[in-house]
Amino acid sequence: MMMGGTGPNIGITNLMPRQLADMSMHMLAPKRQVVVDMVMVQLISAILIFSGILIFKNSAISQMEMSIYMIGIFISFILLTQIYQRITRVHSK
Repeated sequence: MMMGGTGPNIGITNLMPRQLADMSMHMLAPKRQVVVDMVMVQLISAILIFSGILIFKNSAISQMEMSIYMIGIFISFILLTQIYQRITRVHSK
């Protein structure tokens, strides 16, 4: 039986092994470039999906839906070009 403060110090930092903590920090906090790449991939896939819907389902959708898909393509394209401009501006300095 342990008395008072003579036992081992079990704190929050001793509950998880250091290697596991480091690995989880690298997985859950990616570098900025990885996040930018993931956003760009999502915008490119949105452009491709909206374009595919307009190409293959144009007779089955209404004008309102077609307008929404066109706006989605336009916004995705603008966001993609803004991100690409910032990347090229950072790398050219």
